[in-house]
Amino acid sequence: MSLNATAAKKVKFATQLDPDVLETLRRMSADEGRHLQTLLDEALREYIDNKQAGIPRRHVLNALQISMAEYASLYEALAR
Repeated sequence: MSLNATAAKKVKFATQLDPDVLETLRRMSADEGRHLQTLLDEALREYIDNKQAGIPRRHVLNALQISMAEYASLYEALAR
């Protein structure tokens, strides 16, 4: 089954979450008027898509931006 296909069949599984993460998800679910299961499914699909696409993780991009700001002149000199 494709990750992009919507499937009527769902599989139950058990897991554990940090209480703060779960509370935030529940709040988001209520605020958006969406089921918690829908948010989790969407988040996991996005995570999988990002991993498969080779998209750099947010902390990597943040580190790059900090480095670029701090060492811009060095990088310019090295590029010459």
